[in-house]
Amino acid sequence: MGSSDVCWGIEMGFGAIKALKLEQDGDDLKVLDFAVINHAKVLSTPDLDQDDAMRVALGTLASQKDLSGARISISLPGHQSFARFAKLPPVDPKKVADIVKFEAVQQIPFPLDEVEWDYQTFVSPDSPDIEVGIFAVTRERINNRLSMLADVGLTPDWATISPVAAYNAMAVDLGFTEDSPGTIILDIGTVATDLIIAEAGRVWVRTFPIGGHQFTEALVSAFKLSYTKAEKLKREAEQTKHARHVFQAMRPIFGDLAQEIQRSIGFYQSVHPDADLKRLIGLGSTFKLPGLRKYLKQQLQLDVYRIEQFKKLSLDGPQAGEFQAASLNLTTAYGCALQALGLSPMRANLMPVTVLRDAMWKRKVPYFAAAAGLAAATAGAMFVRPLIDSAAFQGAERPTILQTVVREATSLSAEARQAGVTSGAESDLRAARIVSLLDGRGLYGYVLNDAARLVSLTNESAERAARTDQRLADAMAGGPAIELVNLRTAFRAGDAGADAMGGMDPDPFADPRTGPRQTGGDATPAEARGKDRVRVTGTFRVAAPNIERFMLEVLEPVIKEQLAGQGEAYRVVVGQVPWAIGQAGDDFGGRGGGARPGTAAPDWRDPDRGAGGRTAPRDFGQGGDPNQLAPLPPPPAERPGMQTVTVTWYAVLEPRAEGGDL
Repeated sequence: MGSSDVCWGIEMGFGAIKALKLEQDGDDLKVLDFAVINHAKVLSTPDLDQDDAMRVALGTLASQKDLSGARISISLPGHQSFARFAKLPPVDPKKVADIVKFEAVQQIPFPLDEVEWDYQTFVSPDSPDIEVGIFAVTRERINNRLSMLADVGLTPDWATISPVAAYNAMAVDLGFTEDSPGTIILDIGTVATDLIIAEAGRVWVRTFPIGGHQFTEALVSAFKLSYTKAEKLKREAEQTKHARHVFQAMRPIFGDLAQEIQRSIGFYQSVHPDADLKRLIGLGSTFKLPGLRKYLKQQLQLDVYRIEQFKKLSLDGPQAGEFQAASLNLTTAYGCALQALGLSPMRANLMPVTVLRDAMWKRKVPYFAAAAGLAAATAGAMFVRPLIDSAAFQGAERPTILQTVVREATSLSAEARQAGVTSGAESDLRAARIVSLLDGRGLYGYVLNDAARLVSLTNESAERAARTDQRLADAMAGGPAIELVNLRTAFRAGDAGADAMGGMDPDPFADPRTGPRQTGGDATPAEARGKDRVRVTGTFRVAAPNIERFMLEVLEPVIKEQLAGQGEAYRVVVGQVPWAIGQAGDDFGGRGGGARPGTAAPDWRDPDRGAGGRTAPRDFGQGGDPNQLAPLPPPPAERPGMQTVTVTWYAVLEPRAEGGDL
């Protein structure tokens, strides 16, 4: 994974691709690099293949700039995404996530399983109302963008919509607070305009279809030019001697733009009668059109500003002037980079969870390869000396006594075979292994300690994440993010033949009438097959607004990086996906061991008899109840909005040194 202190923010715009590389150094932000890659033709040009043009520009960016070793955050155009806002009824903060999901179903014009969506809540200390912004994009559109990035070897960590990124940039750079003047941020793009209102701690977004394309079409119609020539004339309008005529040709579009801004302001003020809007800040190349600022100031009766340079960003050296000139166009990329650094006030992330998981594992492959290479080198070194000694031994003269001993041993072996005393029954040591486990009851103390560590470390990680994620903080509501409900263990003796099938260990708590219950995780990890092992299944309740993202970004790193490894009595092994949502669990009674209520207790007296004639898993210890060794407290009272998850790991009993303790 890229460094958490360095990131690229990338805007894939219709006029150009803009990219900004930032580094967080304490409380300061440093510009490490930037790029503005103009398309050969703006993507609104008629009959242009937009996807091909975008891929060409991305290839140029990847060839000119080093995009490796840093996190990547991208923006999605406002007109290709959805932003909806609603006021929530007075409700317990713990239930906000459930109500927001209901609102999302009503507000998003697509089934939720066809979109990637996220939300942001806004709360003012002067009002009891909770407002929510819901942001979404269809999976088809975001997958199309991710495919283009994958073609140049890039997988982003964050994806948000352009108006959210633009707001984040302005909020951080200008230091927005609840006392800041009511501000309208106007980002005029190539085919659409994003209007963002930031006022009294609230944010509201509207996108309407007026942009640079409409201004170009006006010039095409007025001067009978080709689209390409009209686009060039628009960009050079300030330098041409026909500036007045250009302005007159575009004046109707100026009027349409001002009318849409007034409509947006009127709607916002109808919902928020106390709103006091003082200023308008313009972004985007189109805002450079001559006379536009003056016209909007007259029509809107507001102070109108244009971003000339950032207050908190600067670049020293020969590119300083070029960076300042590009500031007007780098605002969205700036906001994307801030979100990847965790410094943005709005953190809506529309990246698919499956893509994030695949990217995480892909980034770990080099570490696995390095470990394998180191292991191979170590193994090779171990064999070098024996080979040298073997060569020296074979070259030495063999004593006569050795030949005599070999002849006598061969003769005695033949006589033993003729007498039939060399054959015999194979040893079955499974029962002995089961009995020997009684000497290791202390193992349960380690298992319970692992469960306690998992809860403690996950809650610590969640508390850190909640400092920058208000929705997670609201879901936790001052309590822990994860709570243990019950813990189950089952012993399985190593069986190389059965484990070679690669399946999951049989469920010892299965109801014979309904079959096995899935308790999370995937097939038994290869590191655990063929070895004596204890399968540990914990049922937890989790308070998080997005349960899948919480498991992937908070709990999974804890169990894989801090819990897995060499324990005191065994080695902890986990599968690739060790958790499952909403399965197994609340009817277990909140205690480890024993049978499920309403079913017969498993009979472990005959270790060789199980369903279908297969070796049934054996519970650990006497009666299988870890409470006899280390009692668990009663399960905590369930809080509203919590969801049940199960986590599975394996305690693999490695061979012990002579005289060692289990």
